[in-house]
Amino acid sequence: MAQTKNVKDKEEENAQPIPSPKKICEYLDQYVIGQEDAKKVLSVAIYNHVKRAMANIGGLSPNKELEDVIIEKSNVLITGHSGTGKTFLVKTIAKYLNIPCYIADSTKLTESGYVGDDVENVLVGLLRAADGNVELAQMGIVVLDEFDKLGRKGDNPSITRDVGGEGVQQGLLKIVEGGIVGVPPQGGRKHPEQELIEIDTSNILFIALGAFDGLDDIVEHRTQKKSVGFNSFVRGNDEHEKVNPLSKVMSSDLKSFGIIPELIGRMPVIAYTNDLTEDDLVRIMKEPKNALIKQYQKLMLIDGVDLTFNDDACKIIANYALSLKIGARGLRSIMEKVLTNIMYDYSGSNYGVKKVEIDADYVSGILDIENKKAA
Repeated sequence: MAQTKNVKDKEEENAQPIPSPKKICEYLDQYVIGQEDAKKVLSVAIYNHVKRAMANIGGLSPNKELEDVIIEKSNVLITGHSGTGKTFLVKTIAKYLNIPCYIADSTKLTESGYVGDDVENVLVGLLRAADGNVELAQMGIVVLDEFDKLGRKGDNPSITRDVGGEGVQQGLLKIVEGGIVGVPPQGGRKHPEQELIEIDTSNILFIALGAFDGLDDIVEHRTQKKSVGFNSFVRGNDEHEKVNPLSKVMSSDLKSFGIIPELIGRMPVIAYTNDLTEDDLVRIMKEPKNALIKQYQKLMLIDGVDLTFNDDACKIIANYALSLKIGARGLRSIMEKVLTNIMYDYSGSNYGVKKVEIDADYVSGILDIENKKAA
């Protein structure tokens, strides 16, 4: 992390200030289409994370009166349907700020003593992302992907043991809230004779991500309850009000979903991503710095092929992705299907520069064949 690798070096601090949330958001705009609310919340949260971590270890001192004040962290929970860019947002900011970031698959975690990964293994991954530098890892980011899969079934505490859901949530508590945790250097299960590496999680930012399928129904049920009495009314039931239900998520909704209250309390920042529209997907293919079409154009240009897509072709690809409900992450697989024959026919050729335009008829023909195969 350029801003925190040598936090005691005041000259380096002054030379490389932490980019402001606005600067972070401007950087995100180059790579991420839409999701303005999530961009803003994450930019502020990660900016505050870096600033807080530096302040707590003595890298930043606002004044002597506040020197003994320890700033507690605000972990983040992001809800949103699959393929809306939750993981990509975090990875993009972490790369920009050069912060070690580890993305853990929550579905692989089990309660200690059972088959699967101990919760401490998420710290092993972070340590590896920091190239073994414990001090740097202690200021990094752990992403708990598929966090919603840990939700217990029902709103009541489990009577029987839930080794992959509530049990993992309880195990994550001690790590997420901050403290000294011993982790096996090579990962895997702990053994009594094994030497452990101690990691202080107090300054590690935890970001929980998940689709939380059904959470929007819980929110809508809460907001649409009728009041009792002569002046009863329906809240949030305006047909003209097109608001993402996930923007109204409260702690009680997450509890109803199956997240234990103790863990909810450790994640005070709640953000959400919106479902992507046809226009969003078309822009994702064309506009960002690392847009998918630009990638294939560069790949084909090596063989002297000037590749272009017309607008109608892009719309058909976007609609196909929407029909499959795979979001932005599914665009590459669709693009591969569309371009396989083109890449087969022209790659390695010596035609000189040849222009190839992908139009709506060509895309429709390819995707119709795919649909017949699926049927």
